[in-house]
Amino acid sequence: MNRTKVIQLASALVSGLLFGAGMVVSGMADPHKVLAFLDITGQWDPSLMFVMGGALLIFAPFYHLVIKKRGHALNGDDINLPATNKVESTLVTGSMIFGLGWGIAGICPGPAVSSLSGGSSTIVIFLVSMLLGIALAKRYLAKGEVAKTVCS
Repeated sequence: MNRTKVIQLASALVSGLLFGAGMVVSGMADPHKVLAFLDITGQWDPSLMFVMGGALLIFAPFYHLVIKKRGHALNGDDINLPATNKVESTLVTGSMIFGLGWGIAGICPGPAVSSLSGGSSTIVIFLVSMLLGIALAKRYLAKGEVAKTVCS
């Protein structure tokens, strides 16, 4: 195995371990905690805001001082920032669909992956369904791109 591949695998391993441990330790892998965060008109639990804020306090300086200057990730992939920050209908529609899926069960994709270690059949069904939803959405959007190209 060449050095680049080892670095790619090691960075994925370390990143995944840190992410998963952070999700569990912070409580973000607990659907009850997430639902309490979303319950802004009832027994609201704002603690997850501090998780996100803490993560941003660590990531933002690291991004600006290290990552952005490099132009590529530790695994060798290029960092491709979006060329535009235009808000399009697909972004709004997708965020609404994402929010609906999240709000129904209080399960967000990152924490769901972290929760796999708990052996919950609900989490497994959620993740399989999420992957199916991703595949269906990609297929739908790909057909739309073809239609746009044909009609242009």
